[in-house]
Amino acid sequence: MLFNSLIFLVFAILFFSLWPLLKKRTNVRLSFIVIASFFFYGWWDWRFLFLIAGSGLLDYFSGIFLLKYPNRKKLFLLLSVVGNIGSLMAFKYSGFFAENIDSLFALLGYNTCIKCNIPDFFLVTPVGISFYTFQSMSYTLDIYKGTLKPTRNVIHFFAYLSMFPQLVAGPIVRASDLLSQLLKYPKTTEQDRWEGMRLIVHGFFKKMVIADNLAPFVNKAFVLENMSDSSLYWWVSVTAFAFQIYCDFSGYSDIARGLARLMGLNFKLNFNHPYTSLSIREFWTRWHISLSTWFKDYVYIPLGGSRKNKFSGHYNMWITMLISGFWHGAAWTFILWGAVHSFFLSLERIFKWPNYFKKSSLGRVILLLLIMLQVWVAWVFFRAQSFSQAIDILKIMFSFNGNVKTSIGLNEIFFILIGIIREIWIYHGFSKESLYPKSWSRTMDVVTMAILITICVFMRGPGNEFIYFQF
Repeated sequence: MLFNSLIFLVFAILFFSLWPLLKKRTNVRLSFIVIASFFFYGWWDWRFLFLIAGSGLLDYFSGIFLLKYPNRKKLFLLLSVVGNIGSLMAFKYSGFFAENIDSLFALLGYNTCIKCNIPDFFLVTPVGISFYTFQSMSYTLDIYKGTLKPTRNVIHFFAYLSMFPQLVAGPIVRASDLLSQLLKYPKTTEQDRWEGMRLIVHGFFKKMVIADNLAPFVNKAFVLENMSDSSLYWWVSVTAFAFQIYCDFSGYSDIARGLARLMGLNFKLNFNHPYTSLSIREFWTRWHISLSTWFKDYVYIPLGGSRKNKFSGHYNMWITMLISGFWHGAAWTFILWGAVHSFFLSLERIFKWPNYFKKSSLGRVILLLLIMLQVWVAWVFFRAQSFSQAIDILKIMFSFNGNVKTSIGLNEIFFILIGIIREIWIYHGFSKESLYPKSWSRTMDVVTMAILITICVFMRGPGNEFIYFQF
């Protein structure tokens, strides 16, 4: 079920109509969340509800046994990790591995078709599988580390795991943050409800107005046939994709956080203006924060981080980033995207070059542009259909071909500019007091929301799934 669909509007109206009546008693509240969330997810394909249920039950019982049988903690943790990673491998990566094995045998002169023998069911990637498996795994990992106590209420656990606002595209919510919230009576103030609506409206604006209007141009640009040989065209195209994926993904996170706020729950910030970063390291503290902290806490630090020596820090960081790239998709381009970020991060660690630019205002502007340049180069690998296409695009971009006869229209430029202006306006925090008297604040807030809703209705782009549904 898509947030930007009529059926979700009906679903949300029914849910929040019943929520005040059913939230008073703990077990009734938790059961309602589970039933609504399963209906939300099952609307896409009910068969994959068994996958969520299976993954959840595995981790629910693993969590209990981790505490009950401390001498066998590693065994139950292994069962949890293998079960979750196994489901990811089966449904998300089996086709990728089969294709690459077939290609390897072809180089050796053997014709095989391992992929032909994989059931079609396993070649369909369940929506949000990467998100809920990581969320489920973090539960048992935290119990193993001793930072979390397991819940013995299975409905409580599934209310945490299947929470519909963030079930299919994050943010990845930790059990330590959400389990305790679910047991408390969810009171909401007028400010909570207003903030929730504000997040939802801004999320829809970013998704429906900016991301969806840029999507047709980006999709056309990255078609393998008839690629443009204009540098200008590709710089605009990659910039359009950078704002499309940012507004699409952060828009989903905003809507999810807004829905949770209306329920009386709090999800942590998942995006914090990443394109204002002054280093690649800072970029990863601002982009998809819930995922980057997940990899830091459960992969990078357990590997040893940078405790032993500088070399081990680079080695562990590369492993973490390559896994992160592979998490995003079953293709070599995603792994290369992770490798490009690893390379830039290593350069920063070795030479500490961003520090030299931070000493002056002009230097910070130059640094901002240089970091954006590195992020844009990495986005080429993320979006390209193949490694060869990514290399061809980068060659054209940096050839600075003077050909300006491109199919770039005012529409693309307009929505890119909206994205840029919006980021500058919000990031620099233009205060309401500087724009109008304080006594006008409530009225102007309402007017602003009404304008944004009107723009969403009349300037929305073609309806598209959220990009991260595929991950």
